[in-house]
Amino acid sequence: MNRDHPGRGSLARHLILLTTVVAALAVLLTGLVAWQTAAHSAEQREREQLVRQATVLGRLPALSEVLFNGAQTLGGPNGVELAVIAPDGSVGGTAAPAVDTAAKADLLAGRPVSRGSVLGGADVLLVGVPGVRGGAVVLTEPYTVVAQNTSRIRRNTLLPLVVGMVGAALAGVLMARRIARPLTAAARVAHRIADGERGVRAPVAGTREAAEIGHALNVLDDALARSENRQRDFLLSVSHELRTPLTALQGYAEALADGLIEPERLPEVGATLSGETRRLDRFLDDLLALARLEGHDFRLEVAETDLTALVAEAAAFWAGHGARNGVDLRLERLAPDGAPVLADTDAFRVRQLVDGLVQNALRVTPSGRPLVLAVGPAADGGARLQVRDGGPGLTDEDVRVAFDSGALHRRYRATRPVGSGLGLAIAHRLTGLLGGTVTVDGHGPEGGASFTVTLPATPAAG
Repeated sequence: MNRDHPGRGSLARHLILLTTVVAALAVLLTGLVAWQTAAHSAEQREREQLVRQATVLGRLPALSEVLFNGAQTLGGPNGVELAVIAPDGSVGGTAAPAVDTAAKADLLAGRPVSRGSVLGGADVLLVGVPGVRGGAVVLTEPYTVVAQNTSRIRRNTLLPLVVGMVGAALAGVLMARRIARPLTAAARVAHRIADGERGVRAPVAGTREAAEIGHALNVLDDALARSENRQRDFLLSVSHELRTPLTALQGYAEALADGLIEPERLPEVGATLSGETRRLDRFLDDLLALARLEGHDFRLEVAETDLTALVAEAAAFWAGHGARNGVDLRLERLAPDGAPVLADTDAFRVRQLVDGLVQNALRVTPSGRPLVLAVGPAADGGARLQVRDGGPGLTDEDVRVAFDSGALHRRYRATRPVGSGLGLAIAHRLTGLLGGTVTVDGHGPEGGASFTVTLPATPAAG
């Protein structure tokens, strides 16, 4: 399956592009700063060099003779020109035209000078240092030397900048591959899971976020496998439950069509067909109820409800059914002084929940055994409803799977009276929608199973 998305680049490509752009911007900013500071650095270095030379010359005892005799040698190819200011203010030497009145006054006052000037129509650097015996030494250097040094510094910075940008790009490639590798592997696993493959393990490696994604995919895969196994078992159970009454209906229908049923057996056959039809109808009603409870559009009609009165009505309704089966159905009011147990809930759904649990209990309670409906306040201020029967009860393993669709039905359909196998799953889902919880004890006070429903005083928000 092609899962490419036109117009969407890979994460690795985006990371490489991002790191390259960041590196390029860093190099550009560094280059701009270096470009601007190169000229200043070159000029500063030339000034410092001229100051050192002038300082050495200024310490000589006879400025004029030494400077004039060595002028040509000292100037050399650097273009450095020299001037001497005598203590009386006279100026001599090839750099004399560059010495203006202000510079001469500062030097004769004992203050060093470092500034720009003009010599022979060209801009020069001018540095002057007072002599130890009066007067001063002045050196000049053309700005063209500074420009040459500036160009050299700028050329020398280009290579490190380019190398830095290339290195950053390579680092971005390596980092992008390292980050993207576990994500790419996780994406492949997710696609395989989406295609229906199970037992696929995502790598739990790389960065913390990538490891969390891998762990989440593994948890999802396990959950899907469990859910699909339950659905498969449920569908097998449903098909079995549908096949039995359908086989009976089909057999009797064919027998009737072929005239194989004696006239005196017609009422018996009719009763059998009616019973199997009612069995199918109950089963389909449970399936539809469970489907509606799983829907996102399920709504509750919440109002203040007297749960004591509601459970009493249910007990009165089911007492007749219990009596016909020899079951002693009793009501227990657990509230002190007979006070009503109130809660903001959906009375219709609570009655549906109680009816389902009672019907399930009546099915397994033998004649002569009790069945108790109890209602009272819960410890947290809500309400507590109980349905306790005198049947065979449940094992610890039964308790663990009691609310799974069809679990107890598959286990006991050959040894106990069973229904559709969906009643307890419906009760569990309905209790959750009411904001409560339902638990089961394998053996309650009456010897059989004890189901306890706890409802909040007010429904949960949302």
